Amino acid sequence: MTVGLIKEIKVHEYRVGMTPDCVDAYVQNGHKVLVEKGAGLGAGFEDASYVAKGGVIIESKQQIFDESDMIVKVKEPLPEEYEYFKENQILYTYLHLAADKPQALALMAKKVKAVAYETITDNYGHLPCLTPMSQIAGRLAVQEGAKYLEKPFGGSGVLLGGVPGVKRGNVVIIGGGVVGMNACQMAVGLGANVTVLDINPVALANYDQLFDSRVTTLYSNRTNLVVALKEADLVIGAVLIPGAAAPKLVKREDLKVMKKHSVMVDVAIDQGGCFETSHVTYHDNPTYVVDDIVHYCVGNMPGAVSLTSTLALTSNTLRHGLAIANKGLEKALSEDKNLLNGLNVYDGKCTNTAVAKSLDIEYAQINF
Repeated sequence: MTVGLIKEIKVHEYRVGMTPDCVDAYVQNGHKVLVEKGAGLGAGFEDASYVAKGGVIIESKQQIFDESDMIVKVKEPLPEEYEYFKENQILYTYLHLAADKPQALALMAKKVKAVAYETITDNYGHLPCLTPMSQIAGRLAVQEGAKYLEKPFGGSGVLLGGVPGVKRGNVVIIGGGVVGMNACQMAVGLGANVTVLDINPVALANYDQLFDSRVTTLYSNRTNLVVALKEADLVIGAVLIPGAAAPKLVKREDLKVMKKHSVMVDVAIDQGGCFETSHVTYHDNPTYVVDDIVHYCVGNMPGAVSLTSTLALTSNTLRHGLAIANKGLEKALSEDKNLLNGLNVYDGKCTNTAVAKSLDIEYAQINF
């Protein structure tokens, strides 16, 4: 199989879909890898390092699409990339289609075979290709939130860890999954007061045990959420429904009960966001203010730490990518139900139930 590695064009996206070692793995398995010139520079990988592992550097993005059976990326294709795809081409990347109907329709119209990292599962029902980015995003959420609480960045001037004799800052985390756990670890490490809300009592019990009762856990309902928001200096939206659009848990009117110049970080923004007032921002202009509340809604947070993110991501995506290349997509899907869960678009149809429901389009079950 000929595999194409594309340079990301999203604003301030520095990750890359394959490291030179990944290219080496494909080549050792008998595949040809075409690498767009400069694809790895943002993560610190020179073109020469890809060539040393058997990759072929190509300057033309169009040529790579024309000659490749499978395209490997990090982020979803942008509208200016839709034209490059050809029928039956495999796309292996993050898609987040539930928040992007135009992309879904474009991939369906092109009859692309699209496998989304974020809906591939494992035998325990976890999301192994999404988990490393969720871990990074959770940790970054606290790091970025702490920064934007600083007065020069529009925040209230609160130091999350406080100092002796002064109250600590209050961090509220909505969602106790992977993002929430990693955000909690960082916030506790900084010395903040942390409250975690979730609808799963088992998850809440796990927080209580892991953090030795140093974290306040609350069942996530409207009453508890509003009470927590009133005291929050930093709110982190960490809600995930795999494949589906995120529920809007923090309403516009809720902002009026919050402390002025507090900060909200919406890590769920790739799936549409879990705050009503959220819209996608970018690393070069990451925040905006609504009702005196600072919003941070960067859609590719892990791209800021591109080397760490690329290494973490590719260590999880390589195995499935090789399976697709070695066996062909259909055979790989027929032998691995977890990989099959990653299939979002096939033969012009939407093949993920959560995506189809979120976009109000027809779902098609594909049997291999």
